[in-house]
Amino acid sequence: MCCGRVANAETTLQQQIRLALGSRSDLRIFRNQVGSLPDPRTGRLVTFGLARGSADLIGWRTVTIGPEHIGLRLAVFTSIEVKTLTGRVRPEQSAWLSTVNDAGGLAGVARSVSDAHAIIQSVSQ
Repeated sequence: MCCGRVANAETTLQQQIRLALGSRSDLRIFRNQVGSLPDPRTGRLVTFGLARGSADLIGWRTVTIGPEHIGLRLAVFTSIEVKTLTGRVRPEQSAWLSTVNDAGGLAGVARSVSDAHAIIQSVSQ
């Protein structure tokens, strides 16, 4: 498969995941476009997006926590890397997902809509 087709398939999957998760009232997820382009005036490279290796979709899931915080709602950082069935996770992406999980967030690789649902369900309400 050519690079354009892989990117198109990943974009389509990403849109399917955003639509599937968009109806949840406990979740807000946003597209995180990461990259760099030359500034047309100076030619200097300008980077954009959250951070190098950060996932395609980021946001939060609202959860209600234990007895000592009864009724307190918290936003749990959520980070989903979207890949096709054959797409490879780069080392910096893997490091990002590990860092988010280690800090108590929800993070993982979604190769399908059901994978995305599984990532956000890893913390119970």
